[in-house]
Amino acid sequence: QVQVVESGGGLVQPGGSLTLSCAASGNIFRLSAMGWYRQAPGKQREWVAAITRDGNTNYAGSVKGRFTISRDNAKNTVYLQMNSLKPEDTAVYQCNKQPPVPSYWGQGTQVTVSS
Repeated sequence: QVQVVESGGGLVQPGGSLTLSCAASGNIFRLSAMGWYRQAPGKQREWVAAITRDGNTNYAGSVKGRFTISRDNAKNTVYLQMNSLKPEDTAVYQCNKQPPVPSYWGQGTQVTVSS
């Protein structure tokens, strides 16, 4: 059974930093491009960042220069380093394949940016 487990969220002040982790089943991780997505209250889920199997990255305009996606293929884990956080970054963050597979969505991890 495919498992995707996100962690690392929390409450942070504007301008602060957080690092999210996503542990995925080996089969879906090892051969796949992976992405981070987020869904804010009352809004549709949006794509945030992606990384290919070989480490090439791409970012949504709203986070470019502030967020960094990376992966550790040996640990089947993908990370999202988030700096200079803004209140509008508040959302549930999830990872999935890039493009996403509906049955692979995990519970996500809540990020709240507030003073």
